[in-house]
Amino acid sequence: MKIVFDFGGVVFRWHPASFLARVWPHRIETLEQGAQVASVFFQNYGGDWGLFDQGLIGADEVVRRISARTGWPRGEVETVVRAVPDELMAIPGTVVLIRDLKAAGHTLHFLSNMPEPYADHLSQTYPLSEWFESGIFSGRVKQSKPGAEIFSMAERQFGAAPSELLFIDDHPANIDAALARDWQAFLFTDAASARRELVSRRLLNA
Repeated sequence: MKIVFDFGGVVFRWHPASFLARVWPHRIETLEQGAQVASVFFQNYGGDWGLFDQGLIGADEVVRRISARTGWPRGEVETVVRAVPDELMAIPGTVVLIRDLKAAGHTLHFLSNMPEPYADHLSQTYPLSEWFESGIFSGRVKQSKPGAEIFSMAERQFGAAPSELLFIDDHPANIDAALARDWQAFLFTDAASARRELVSRRLLNA
């Protein structure tokens, strides 16, 4: 079995509401406000941010577009865009899970919607080549989840039939897209529940 990890919210911390509350304390006082602002800022990863995710526009252009669309000052928007790498910290429980899966003999890959500047940051900061056999960043291939093409690319790059791939992601739409291609998949909520799921599938010992 080849196990494929999403990155944001699974391997690396990504909680937009608390992230924005930390970066924009003058605008956001509660996590509820943070969630509301995040839905406008990131557009559920469509729109401007979706183009950034796919590597179709760069950081300067996404800042310009978000500022023009929302009326937020460009400098404030740029502060958020520049702060994302500090948010993307490895989740300790998932790192242990990765090491345990490798020790159990499984081959691991990643499939991540990630703008190219952040992909570069993660590649330079963390031992991705030690954790994973290979992987795909959306910003480098100009495709993104839940589109079918990036899953097709993954099947070819990972050298596996769909039924041989198990996908772990925190977005239901991405899980549905994987299942539609006959991948195995389950929704990630935290490392402990993911471990229980992997044990139930007999991919890890209890």
